[in-house]
Amino acid sequence: MAEKKTVKRAKKPAKAEAKVASAKVSSKADEFRTKSADELSDQVAKLKKEQFNLRFQRANGQLEKTNRIRAVRKDIARIETILAEQRRKAG
Repeated sequence: MAEKKTVKRAKKPAKAEAKVASAKVSSKADEFRTKSADELSDQVAKLKKEQFNLRFQRANGQLEKTNRIRAVRKDIARIETILAEQRRKAG
């Protein structure tokens, strides 16, 4: 019978690296929060036009960066969330 050899694996470093990775980095939401409501509304309109064009490109088979649709949709949601926060704070 053949014996199984056990191989010892190196242990993963504890949470030291995880703490470094979780350092505060400015996010898109933080960038949007610095803008006024008018600027954010203009940005949403621009993103909705881009979303419309991306849908047409996808339907015609011309879309190369398919992940852009999802990114645009998420950016619209972020901005609308921040606009709602600003309205609640003002009202």
